[in-house]
Amino acid sequence: MTASAPSDRIAPRRLVAFLIMVFGMFMSILDIQVVSASLSDIQAGLSASSTEVSWVQTAYLIAEVIAIPLSGFLSRALGTRLLFAISASGFTIASFLCGFASTIEQMILWRALQGFLGAGMIPTVFASAYTVFPRTKFHIVAPIIGLVATLAPTVGPTVGGIITDWMSWHWLFFINIVPGIAITVGVLALVDFDSPNFALLEQFDWWGLIFMGGFLGSLEYVLEEGPQYEWLQDTSVAVCAAICGVSAIAFFWRVLTAEEPIVDIRTFTNRNFAIGCLISFCVGIGLYGLTYIYPRYLSEVRGYSALMIGETMFVSGVTMFLTAPLVGRLMQKVDLRYIIAAGLVIFAAGSYQMTWITRDYDFYELLLPQILRGIGMMLAMVPTNNIALGTLAPERVKNASGLFNLTRNLGGAVGLALINQVLNDRTDLHITRLQERVTWGNATATETLNLFTQRLQGMGDAALMAMKQLSQIVHRQAVVMGYGDAFFMLTLFYCGLSLLVLLLNKPAAASSEPSH
Repeated sequence: MTASAPSDRIAPRRLVAFLIMVFGMFMSILDIQVVSASLSDIQAGLSASSTEVSWVQTAYLIAEVIAIPLSGFLSRALGTRLLFAISASGFTIASFLCGFASTIEQMILWRALQGFLGAGMIPTVFASAYTVFPRTKFHIVAPIIGLVATLAPTVGPTVGGIITDWMSWHWLFFINIVPGIAITVGVLALVDFDSPNFALLEQFDWWGLIFMGGFLGSLEYVLEEGPQYEWLQDTSVAVCAAICGVSAIAFFWRVLTAEEPIVDIRTFTNRNFAIGCLISFCVGIGLYGLTYIYPRYLSEVRGYSALMIGETMFVSGVTMFLTAPLVGRLMQKVDLRYIIAAGLVIFAAGSYQMTWITRDYDFYELLLPQILRGIGMMLAMVPTNNIALGTLAPERVKNASGLFNLTRNLGGAVGLALINQVLNDRTDLHITRLQERVTWGNATATETLNLFTQRLQGMGDAALMAMKQLSQIVHRQAVVMGYGDAFFMLTLFYCGLSLLVLLLNKPAAASSEPSH
């Protein structure tokens, strides 16, 4: 490699400022999942029902999904420095309020505020990475942001489990306060990437914001609540679906006709950006879907505690951390499209190994699938960021970054809804099938039932208790088979997705200029 031109040097001050911002983004993404392993503790602490406590996560997600695309406009108007400082300080204050919440209603309100304010940090980091640094350094910068975007949701349950185990659930939020203050001060002191354009604020499209909030917020609600309430058969889900449809039409009309649209969706006319977003959406399904499905299996079937789940899930996180620098190296030598395809196939291979899942699958059985998941995720994610954002003209990156990050989060929401639906449907189907086979004509079933009855002699109605035990075994087996089906679905999906790479234009070499 030739020596870098002087303009290619990264100023140390800029690098430090960027790393401070990356840490802010890490906290914001981590907080989506950090409560997932500790929801039962929060539920007990706030005397909430299980439906209410799920809103601790949902409120954050809905608010974040609305705020992420908004950040493109705001970072052009306020500048990176001011927007990031407002986001970081707002996130910190909301974290403080979450820790002191005494009712579930307060908690949901502060979590929504935390998600809305913290969301601005995510796309701002992506945009800065592709506008501040020279193109020859993208292979260093891209793995950093790719690692954070994938590692944070993966280690969220681990971090949450450890904090709750050692201290209490309040510290899931208090732990953000000192880093939050440090990030705010650091950003105000060091960031000088761009200058604000306050005149843009006069053209702020309030109608666009209302329509976008209605569209994305209700969409997230429908996806979150749909699987457990039989979709449109539930009134609130049906009402939100209607709001989503109407708001979507109004939103798209508004962004195509407004003088200064709240989101510039014309960026999707760039082919690599559009397909990059589609891949990012699908990677989001796997990233958030598997971060949900593994802990659920471990707690539901294996009976693991939050800490044990965290320790088991940590494997993927370590793998991602070790893979990131290798991806940076590969990106200099290999066509990015091949790296993405390889990542998706490796991810599919990890899911395929889980299709044979039994109720005895433990740390060692989950080891290789988790390692493959970590490697596949990094190989697919990092080059996709580069293909989608690294080839755009610099003035389009801020806005595009919001859209790109939105697709990953929406992918996560769709993934969770689909996985929940598959688990529910397939479990019901397997219960019916297994019950048909567990009859008096089935020698093994009769033998097992007699064995249970003998064991339970002298403990009340032994025959009835034996039937209950057998029924529980059937149910648990059906649940495990449902998990196997969900993994099989993901395997087929990611094998098919790897073919999408064929539609991408070959990205220009790192030294060339961005295409306009």
